[in-house]
Amino acid sequence: MRFFALPMILPRKPFRQSCRAEGDAMNPLKQQRGSTLLVALIMLVLLTLIAISAINSTTSGVQIVGNTQFRDEARAVAQQAIEGVISSNFTVNPVSSPLAIDINKDGVTDYVAQVSAPVCTGSVPVANASLNMNDPNDFPCYSASTAGATGIMYVSGVPIAPNMSWCYSQQWTVSATVNDSTQTGALVTVNQGVAMRVPAGTVCP
Repeated sequence: MRFFALPMILPRKPFRQSCRAEGDAMNPLKQQRGSTLLVALIMLVLLTLIAISAINSTTSGVQIVGNTQFRDEARAVAQQAIEGVISSNFTVNPVSSPLAIDINKDGVTDYVAQVSAPVCTGSVPVANASLNMNDPNDFPCYSASTAGATGIMYVSGVPIAPNMSWCYSQQWTVSATVNDSTQTGALVTVNQGVAMRVPAGTVCP
């Protein structure tokens, strides 16, 4: 009597379904829309930063132009004050003085220039050879070569030489300062040297 072995049938493992519901599956279209929104937000931030930078640059440029204009106006006021002093007989009594300037001619003082007392830096003799006889300012200074014993002395006490003129060249320094700290903030100081013809033997006051 023969026996046959029957094949063993193993129980099948239950099929595991995905825990994700059908509605939770990632939609490629939704992913694309989310990426587009993120890029748009980044671009918006960049454009905002660029706009702010441009506004700041424009504001700084306007301020620089304004400051330059105020400084040029203050320098012109200081120069005008110096010219006013030079045109006067300031060597007789060199003192400091303020000068009010109306730039736009509206009757209101725009700047005040403070002119320091002019300072004489030296007196030097002028030779006849350096004079221009066609210049009416030089003609009175010319002395004849034979007039050697004039009695007029140098600052050092030495008599004037025959070839020297009747004039000295006297050097002065005139300074003016404009300090408009209340309105424009401009602060400018202008120094100018001036050479004047004075009678020979004249010393600095």
